[in-house]
Amino acid sequence: MSAVLRPAPELEPMRESDLREVLGIEESIYEFPWTLGNFRDSLRAGYACWVIREARRVIGYAVLMPAAGEAHLLNLSVAAHSQRRGHGRKLLDHIVQVAREYKAKILFLEVRPTNEVGQRLYGGYGFRQIGVRRGYYPARRGREDAWVLALDL
Repeated sequence: MSAVLRPAPELEPMRESDLREVLGIEESIYEFPWTLGNFRDSLRAGYACWVIREARRVIGYAVLMPAAGEAHLLNLSVAAHSQRRGHGRKLLDHIVQVAREYKAKILFLEVRPTNEVGQRLYGGYGFRQIGVRRGYYPARRGREDAWVLALDL
């Protein structure tokens, strides 16, 4: 019997050269994906942008906007073929640590009410709902609300 060992996924700062892979994932998992411009702007603005790699391939990413005493998780996504393997949790663990390094006292994010997987991830981590943004997300039929979640750091 032989076992195939996969290298442990690695977290690295996102680079401009990662954007083709990042955008490929984004477009494959979302009906209304971020654009290349959204990711480029995040990098140029100096946001904390991270990728998680497995065997040198980007399998997920996160974008964190730190601000005075708080941080806002703008995007956390994992490729469909790599979901349900703990990569989202690993990314979230890392982003929370990065927010703390920026001296944030609270971390905010928005999640769709229809995103049950995201809700489980964030709820299991200790995020609590603090509000609703009406009509925040584009949807097939009009707009969808966003639940605003927060985690005290």
